[in-house]
Amino acid sequence: ASRGFNIDSLAVGETEHHDLSRMTFVVHGDDSVLDQVRKQLDKIVTVVRVEDISIENFVERDLMLIKVVSPAEKRSEIALLVEMFRGRVVDISLDNIMIEISGQEQKIDAFIDLMRPYGIIEMARTGRIALVRGRPKPGGAS
Repeated sequence: ASRGFNIDSLAVGETEHHDLSRMTFVVHGDDSVLDQVRKQLDKIVTVVRVEDISIENFVERDLMLIKVVSPAEKRSEIALLVEMFRGRVVDISLDNIMIEISGQEQKIDAFIDLMRPYGIIEMARTGRIALVRGRPKPGGAS
């Protein structure tokens, strides 16, 4: 915030190269804000490369685990919604159900809105992750 931008989402994880991790930042702003973000990231000594994929054709996903109140009489109703959103039930107990769902941010948000009336007990979301479609550019990571 002190630099004039806010990180909306941040995800970090290992890559196909055992000694490198990929950090995916989601930042909203005009060209000057995005340029400032790139410059700040390039200043970090351990950063190997910074790529802006916002103009590329890319696939993005968000992952969420959500635990919802689920009395026996509501389970089939909730299960139908999970199926419609291509989610998975990953745990079930006497009075609640845990669901895994992935997709674009809007899909996750829509699913959360549908679960609110049942009673959301707990949820955890990853930051968004993304990869550019097709082959990497020459000189890029493989």
